[in-house]
Amino acid sequence: MKSFEDANKVGKEMMDHSLKSFAAMSKGIQAITSEATDYSKKSYEEGIAAFEKLAAAKSLDKAVEVQTEYMKSAYETFVSEATKMGELYADLAKEAYKPFETAFASATK
Repeated sequence: MKSFEDANKVGKEMMDHSLKSFAAMSKGIQAITSEATDYSKKSYEEGIAAFEKLAAAKSLDKAVEVQTEYMKSAYETFVSEATKMGELYADLAKEAYKPFETAFASATK
């Protein structure tokens, strides 16, 4: 009877850890989705603004200048966003694993 109670206790603990991990994953995915949405909106708006400037350019030199400015800005924004997204994914993994960390540590002792 003791092993049934132990198995029940372990099952309950694993369920609790799983629910905490799921909650952390949900929160992390919401943050990633929000960040991706904000980046997409900002990128679209900057692209439209660059196109409008490009359409208003009176010379080839001005058009090349506008295009160069836009590409430089878009690249810098992309690198910054990629770094930020990488950090969000790393945080998601850490937070999702955290509930199981103590369980695995105590199981290996």
